[in-house]
Amino acid sequence: MNPLKPTGRATRREFLKGVAAGVGAAAAGALGLEAVASAAVPFTPKSYTNPVYAGSMPDPFVLRHAGVYYAFGTTGAERKADGRIFTLLTSTNLVEWRELGGALVPPSTDAAYQYWAPEVAHHDGTFYLYYSMGGKEEEKFELRVAKSDRPHGPYRDAGAKLLDCGDNRFTIDAHPFRDADGRWYMFYARNFPDTEGGAHPGTALVVDRLVGMTKLAGECRTVVRARHPWTLYQAERRMEVYGKTFDWHTIEGAFVRRHRGRYYCFYSGSNYQTANYGVDYVVADTVLGPYRGQGSEARVLKGVPGRVRGPGHHSHVEGPDGRTEYIVYHAWDREMKVRQMCIDRLLWTPAGPRAAGPTYTPQPAPRR
Repeated sequence: MNPLKPTGRATRREFLKGVAAGVGAAAAGALGLEAVASAAVPFTPKSYTNPVYAGSMPDPFVLRHAGVYYAFGTTGAERKADGRIFTLLTSTNLVEWRELGGALVPPSTDAAYQYWAPEVAHHDGTFYLYYSMGGKEEEKFELRVAKSDRPHGPYRDAGAKLLDCGDNRFTIDAHPFRDADGRWYMFYARNFPDTEGGAHPGTALVVDRLVGMTKLAGECRTVVRARHPWTLYQAERRMEVYGKTFDWHTIEGAFVRRHRGRYYCFYSGSNYQTANYGVDYVVADTVLGPYRGQGSEARVLKGVPGRVRGPGHHSHVEGPDGRTEYIVYHAWDREMKVRQMCIDRLLWTPAGPRAAGPTYTPQPAPRR
């Protein structure tokens, strides 16, 4: 990417040094990150090539606040250099990202816990970070929420887990959604070991109302369960917690988008380590459903043999122009060591929503 020409303005290198210095001042309490971003001369690259962030960034969620993008990614059992959880990045253009450290102060000193899939909602001046915590016992994860008065944190746990209406052991991938009337809902994934209605046993999606942003109403409804072979996670999977062996299917990573009066619940399906992993959707006339129309394949986003493996667990965000919609997702590096963050445009076609990707060649960068 070309630097800015030194014609009375800072070069791009000098600009980045200045931003870094500003972030250091922010950490000392002298300047906020939003002020740093607004004071900086925005740099707009002409193109990008995925990944836009080559480090480990599974399950990327991007929040846009006051013209600044903040990306949050899964860290599992790892901690960042500052001792916190969840990789936190920032950008002004969706292409160039800087790491800010970790987002969440660990709610437990027990290093055996893992932390997955952070998502952030902003309501009445407070930022709420929803996440999953568990991994010490088989198939046991719980949903939790942390709070901060700043988008970049640090976030601190609210002190109680979000209770699933069925008292399920395995609840992951919280996705908060605000409807047009201002009411908040929580979409998340939970286990269904049964075959009710002809569905496959496995992980699938439900929705519940949020009460005060830190409590679930306990009225969850099923959004979508696996009914097609492409969502298979593992055949003949022995799960001692249920005392059974299953052909286990997985639908996870919900993201809801209201488009032209209808509700599109996007999700990722299959085994995240395999070439089958991808993104599909169901649609409803009301936020609580019923949702219909799941695909017999991953229609929105799927891998490209020899090029892109396991794209999915995504979020949506508007580009800097405030109009163009992007899907932000992870995909494996060539050695399958880390899942890297990628972006592509989301298109609303006559056949339904489709990602203009996954791309692996130079693409036009988001414009202002």
